[in-house]
Amino acid sequence: MEKEKIELLVKKQQEYFHTGETLPVSFRKAALNKLYTVISAHEAEILEALKEDLGKGSMEAFMCEAGLTLSEISHMQKHLNKYAAPKRVRTPITNFHSASIIRPCPRGCVLIMSPWNYPFLLSMEPLVDAVAAGNTVILKPSAYSPATSAVIEKIISEGFPDKYIAVVTGGREENSSLLTNRFDHIFFTGSQAVGKEVLRHAADNLTPVTLELGGKSPCIVDATANIKLAARRIVFGKFLNCGQTCVAPDYILCDEKVRDELTDTLRREIIRQFGEKPLENNDYGKIINKKHFDRLLGLIDSSKVVFGGGSDEATLRIEPTVMENVTFEDKVMQEEIFGPVLPVITYNSLKDAMEEIEMRQHPLALYIFSRDRGNIEMVTSKCRYGGGCVNDVVVHLATSEMPFGGFGESGMGAYHGKYGFDTFTHYKSILDKKEWIDLPMRYQRYTKLNEKLLRMFLK
Repeated sequence: MEKEKIELLVKKQQEYFHTGETLPVSFRKAALNKLYTVISAHEAEILEALKEDLGKGSMEAFMCEAGLTLSEISHMQKHLNKYAAPKRVRTPITNFHSASIIRPCPRGCVLIMSPWNYPFLLSMEPLVDAVAAGNTVILKPSAYSPATSAVIEKIISEGFPDKYIAVVTGGREENSSLLTNRFDHIFFTGSQAVGKEVLRHAADNLTPVTLELGGKSPCIVDATANIKLAARRIVFGKFLNCGQTCVAPDYILCDEKVRDELTDTLRREIIRQFGEKPLENNDYGKIINKKHFDRLLGLIDSSKVVFGGGSDEATLRIEPTVMENVTFEDKVMQEEIFGPVLPVITYNSLKDAMEEIEMRQHPLALYIFSRDRGNIEMVTSKCRYGGGCVNDVVVHLATSEMPFGGFGESGMGAYHGKYGFDTFTHYKSILDKKEWIDLPMRYQRYTKLNEKLLRMFLK
């Protein structure tokens, strides 16, 4: 889309927001109902597009994308009256007699920029939250997942006028054109490098930003862990979407006493879940494009591979791969992997492992497998990270009752459920002062008595 058309679209949405039509809760609920209906009507096309872009099987595509989106809509429909209602809070005696009210209001015209790895979910879930909060929305899906972007554009155009919700497709040129416009909020999911560019552009207009980024998310397995269950769940979370999941376990930090048992169990579990020939498994995804395929192959050190390592350039598939004897200096540990390569690093002391985590960039997720409640408490209380699980991986993002977001280099801000509503909402503090009483002590000229009364009220 040309820059001039984008500018006109932004202006159209700003003007529509100012009409006030998006403010009533009834309007927002109707929009959510419509969104649920059109998504359900196009479910087969959504799943087919995800298969084309990322090789996802229908079960995985529904479970991790379409289904979670519908779940978020259902949550908002159920709770929106409560979320959008003004809340009366306590008023201090210094403002006697008054009512103190917190009133939620939408931010206005917002921009949502989504990535290619979960192109439907990470476009539509923040959209649901923004609509529930009463905003107008311009949605910019990734150019790397064109089939899904086309379905999203079809769904939105069928359900809503572009003055309310619009989809802008394209690549870097469209991204740049969008970011030169003034929005009331920008919500970006993607890489740290692009996130920095979004933040720079937003600074020109002092636009608030939510950044959902990534990083190297560790998975700790201590000596007390249930190794069989840990391996099963790690394999599920790591190799879901062919490893292209922002909260996937990036690497394992394993007590050296259980390393051999763990790597052997990981090998058997990969075979159990994906078969003897994962490259021929139709439910196993593919790498998004040749660029990322080649990058991932460059991270694999064949001398340290204990399982997997094979690939098929024709299908852009890489086998679930486990590497051991890895150190933090290895190439695979210098960047977020974002693919089906799982390095295993050992530790002698859990405290030393925690120090290794803390001295690096704060991860988006952290996981610990342990039966030792002391170890669990120490890791979850002292390590800084976005979110995570105890004795599981990835699934913490599948609830609308907890915030999902990064920490430090892995992002800023959060969403899902009430936290998503909050992200796209400004909370106005309003003091409704009554007229029948007016305390004189605040007015000049000040006297000793006034000062004495003031100190009595404020202390």
